[in-house]
Amino acid sequence: MGRILHVSKNGDGDYRRLEDALRAIPEGNQEAVTIYLQEGIYREKLVIDKPYITLLGDGADKTIITYDDYALMLMPDGKKRGTFRTQTVLINTHDFTAKSITFENSAGSGRKVGQAIALYVDGDRNSFYDCRILGYQDTLFTGPLPPNPFLPDGFTGPLEYAPRINGRQYYHRCYICGNIDYIFGSATAYFESCELHTRNDYDRLPTTDSSQRNIYGYITAASTAEGQEYGYVFNRCLLTGNCPTNSVYLGRPWRNFAKTVFLECELGEHIKVDGWHDWDKPEARDTCYYAEYRNYGPGAKPMERAPFVKQLTKEESLNFQKDHVLW
Repeated sequence: MGRILHVSKNGDGDYRRLEDALRAIPEGNQEAVTIYLQEGIYREKLVIDKPYITLLGDGADKTIITYDDYALMLMPDGKKRGTFRTQTVLINTHDFTAKSITFENSAGSGRKVGQAIALYVDGDRNSFYDCRILGYQDTLFTGPLPPNPFLPDGFTGPLEYAPRINGRQYYHRCYICGNIDYIFGSATAYFESCELHTRNDYDRLPTTDSSQRNIYGYITAASTAEGQEYGYVFNRCLLTGNCPTNSVYLGRPWRNFAKTVFLECELGEHIKVDGWHDWDKPEARDTCYYAEYRNYGPGAKPMERAPFVKQLTKEESLNFQKDHVLW
């Protein structure tokens, strides 16, 4: 297991704050380090940029890392904070593991605060087991950023000028909740036996367009790079929510080469009949890759999906098993 550091809010560990334990790990660390994060609520905004670290909690309902920065917050220079400076925790390294911990952005409803990232993950071979990732809009960002923003200053943040390197991420038995594009980014990311819960935030999408009135959320917004073999794969996940029937999309393309696949997932009745949205970019229909295989439940409507969605055969689905995607 290597070196072990103990963080406890009540003072009976090596440190009271996770930030202090992270500082104790040397730059260029090459040994396995486990940080045991004892039960408690840790209000900390963190950057983890050293490899081979494992964060181990007492249970996702007991060990909670939380903060409340949000995109519409004004900075000292009078500019808005923007999406990519809101994260509670930034993982900017490789070979990182988290187990039994909650990562939360507690800023609240996106209609009031805008985007608010709980967990920003960049780098390769980063894994999360039995964790909760909680927020509303843009809960989980799976870096890297796309090459260029749509708007000036759109990527302002710690990794705005970092190299765009596609990394692999794994999420097992995690609970991820949000409302708008709450899993988004460019990584190759595999989600296995996770629960994706869409929060009802009815006033989030006011519109005079009658065709848009019954949209309560979008689960994914992939920005897969052109030529990248895999984007998001969800295998045997549970999709829940407290939104109305037929009101939540499985995904929409943040960038035109978005790739997202759902395999043998249970889809609640909140999932839209057509399943997928083109983000009003008709050209993306020819370049994105959206596919499903043997999904079930009231939200699984394979014959009524949007025309640009592929229904996989059994043989095709084998290409999206974990060993193919991550190794």
